[in-house]
Amino acid sequence: MYIEQAKEVLKIEAEGINALIDQLGDDFNRAVEMILACPGRLIITGIGKSGIIGQKIAATLNSTGTSSFFLHPVEAMHGDLGLVDERDVVLAISYSGETSELNLLLPSLKKRGVGVIAMTGRIDSSLARHGDAVLDVAVPREACPLGLAPTASTTAALAMGDALAVVLLNCKQFKASDFRRNHPGGSLGERLKVKVSEVMLTGAEIPKVAVDKTLAEALTTMNEMNLGAIVVMDGEELKGIITDGDLRRLVSRGEDLAAATVIEVMTGDPKTISGDLLAADALSIMQRYEITILPVHDKDGALAGVLHLQDLLGKGEFRFLV
Repeated sequence: MYIEQAKEVLKIEAEGINALIDQLGDDFNRAVEMILACPGRLIITGIGKSGIIGQKIAATLNSTGTSSFFLHPVEAMHGDLGLVDERDVVLAISYSGETSELNLLLPSLKKRGVGVIAMTGRIDSSLARHGDAVLDVAVPREACPLGLAPTASTTAALAMGDALAVVLLNCKQFKASDFRRNHPGGSLGERLKVKVSEVMLTGAEIPKVAVDKTLAEALTTMNEMNLGAIVVMDGEELKGIITDGDLRRLVSRGEDLAAATVIEVMTGDPKTISGDLLAADALSIMQRYEITILPVHDKDGALAGVLHLQDLLGKGEFRFLV
């Protein structure tokens, strides 16, 4: 008995989402273009269940490259309107389109010159009339048998928000690495699934020194880069690596560091890894050889970057996470 009732609810919810497909039109394109052209932020507002949906949409947009925040309509009328300026775009959500608290806010928003995208189930409503673009989220019926509790309608609004977020993600060519940077709380197992090339240091971030330099010159660069190691280069060719451990061993032997050269101190033919391999592979190499930094080579064998253990296990703000 219970399962049959649940199945009926899911059918109604699915029916509501399917209805949105035929309701998409030029206004959806206009909404996307408004957001893409917006030099400020996308501000999402709504009250009650629509407000909760709006908060989730804002969270999805933020994690996929569109700067957004949720603004409560009542709080906006009591000072938080100061968060909004003419560079912003507002997405206002109300299924009926006649929510008094929201509609009272709209004239103040329009006076500030912001663009308004209305998400509503009634395209002839007061909210729709204020919208520069109207997203029609009308559903054939609610799953609630009383027709009172927002069910299919809130699901439809949520789905429309997801559609917006994904289209914007594609327009901005948002990548998996961008997503990971916005999610610094993921598990280590998930972080280790990314490619080495996504998390390695590149370009000016690579600590390196020419093979004909003195150790003193190498130490200066090591101190500036603060990675505890430096790669030794002969032109574009990787010749070796010098680590903090190498220096400690020299000091313990009583050798004169001031007179040493890079080539005398470096470890030649260091362990390296391909940028196409996974971070998990890099961690395995580091554990096996008890090292904390790995030079990374490209498909031609040239130095492409360096990877430090802290980039795998995290230090402060993680560099890459899912």
